[in-house]
Amino acid sequence: MFDAETTALLRAVLDEVCENVSRHETTARTHVASKILEAATRGETAMSNQKQVGRRALGERP
Repeated sequence: MFDAETTALLRAVLDEVCENVSRHETTARTHVASKILEAATRGETAMSNQKQVGRRALGERP
């Protein structure tokens, strides 16, 4: 798992990337979250990289 600081960063990125996505659109938010987590697992934890991953995932959401 990730430390508290990284977890907070990932949550902030998800919230920012999905700021215009309704909290009721769980499929889209879950897709973005999973892509952000995949990137973090590969060691991509810089906020700028995470935002890019999140925005790309938002564009390809199911």
